Formats: sequence, C-alpha cells, structure tokens
Amino acid sequence: MHFGEVMTMAIVFYSIISFVKILSAHFLKRKIIHSGHFEKAGILDQVNEPEQRVNYDLFPALKWGLVAFFGGLGLIIIELAGASNPIFSEYESTMPFGIFLVFVALGFLVYYFMMSNKMKKQ
Repeated sequence: MHFGEVMTMAIVFYSIISFVKILSAHFLKRKIIHSGHFEKAGILDQVNEPEQRVNYDLFPALKWGLVAFFGGLGLIIIELAGASNPIFSEYESTMPFGIFLVFVALGFLVYYFMMSNKMKKQ
C-alpha cells in the first residue's frame, strides 16, 4: 500500500465517523426537544464552561517543539533502520509512516503528561 491509499482510507474512515456522530447527536437532540424538554436540549452541545475546562495548551511553543523533536527522532530512527537493514528501505510498506506517527504521538503524550502534572501541582 502506498501513502495515498492509506490517507484515503483514513479520510474516508474519519468522514464516516464524523457523519455518524453528527447525525446521532441531531436525532437525539430532536428526540429531547419533541419530548418537551427544551431546557435540556443544549446538553448535547460540545462547548464546555470556561471554569470547567482545563487549558492544557498553556505553552504552545513547548508542545510543537516536543512534537517536532519526537517527529525528527522518528525520522532518524527510520533512516538508521534503513541504513542497517537495506530491505527496510526497499520494502514498500507503511511502516516508516507508522514509526513517524508513533513518535509524533509520543511527543503529544509527553506534552500532555507534563501539562497535567503542572495542573495538579497548582
């Protein structure tokens, strides 16, 4: 599989999930309104109250710096794996994309845990 095929599958999957989520929220909200509970129809809105929302995006430069660092680390590991094992770079797979995305996700997770620990200390 090529990168374009993987991206197409991901976009289609995300579109289907988003459509089902929006449609189910619409029908549920419609059912609540038809039952006469107008005041409870806003319960499905995704907007949280400002005092209840925890703002984890306090340091956006740190977040994107960590993501770029771990993404670069993933690319270095892909390159090293290709240099030490030539079949790795010749084999047509999505493994390099997987390695890169795992390291980017690891960067986000490190940032999340750093910010959640900072929030707990406050």
